[in-house]
Amino acid sequence: MISIANPLSRHIGNIKRRLLIIGATILVAFVIMFSVSADLIEWFKRPFADDLIFYGPAEALFASIKISFLAAIVVSLPVILHQCWKFIQPALLPGEQRWGIPLFVLASGFFALGLVFCNLVILPLVINFFVSFGIERELKPELAVGMYVDFNVKFLLAFGFAFELPLTLTLLSRVGLVTPEQLSKFRRHAAMIALIVSAVITPDATLFTMMLMAVPLIVLYEAGIWGAKWFGQRKPAVSDESEDADSESLSEDEAAPPS
Repeated sequence: MISIANPLSRHIGNIKRRLLIIGATILVAFVIMFSVSADLIEWFKRPFADDLIFYGPAEALFASIKISFLAAIVVSLPVILHQCWKFIQPALLPGEQRWGIPLFVLASGFFALGLVFCNLVILPLVINFFVSFGIERELKPELAVGMYVDFNVKFLLAFGFAFELPLTLTLLSRVGLVTPEQLSKFRRHAAMIALIVSAVITPDATLFTMMLMAVPLIVLYEAGIWGAKWFGQRKPAVSDESEDADSESLSEDEAAPPS
C-alpha cells in the first residue's frame, strides 16, 4: 500500500505544483493586461468606427476583465504548454520527446494565427455586415461594450481552436488512428459537420456568420488532409525488416545440423 501511495502522492503533488505555476502565471499576466485594458478595448473595437457605450455601472469593468483574462491566457500560453510538456515528458519515449516542443510551438502558432485571422479578416466583415444592415434601415448603431466584447471573444476563441484542426488531423494520422484516404472519403461529412458546428458556435445563427465560420473550417480540413499526406504517414522501415529477416535466416542456418 505504501509503495502504491507514494508514487500516487508524488504524481498528485506534481500536478498541483504545475497548476500553481500556470495559475500564478495567468494571474500575473492578468494584472499586467488589466493595466492596459483600455488599449485592448481599443484594439477590439477597431472593426467598429464609432465609440462603444455601456448601460450598466459595472459593464465596462466586466468587459475589461474579460478582455484582460483572454489576453492573459494568450500571453501565458507558452508557460501553459511548457508545464503540460514537463508533465507528460516522463511518459514518452526518447524518440517521442524530441517532437514535443516543436508540436507545442506549432500549436501555439496556429492558435495565435487563428486569433489574428479572425480579428483582421472575419470580425470586420461580420461587424460591418450587421452595422450596415441596421444603417440601411435608418437605425443608429450604438453598441454596448459588454455585448461587443462577448461577441468578439466567442469568434476569437472559435477561430483560435479551429486553426488547430490541421495539426490535429496530422497527429491523428501520424499515430495511425486515421489515414489520408479516410479523411478524403469523409470530406462531405466533414463539410456537414462544419456547418453544424458553425451554427452552434456563432453568436447568431444567421447564414452569413455561419458561412464565415464554416468555409474556413472546410479549408482547414483540407489543409489537414494535405498535412496527413505529407507529414502524417510513417515511412516503412524496410531496412529494419530486411535486417530482421537476414538475422532470422542466419540463425536458422546456424541451427541446422551439418549434412
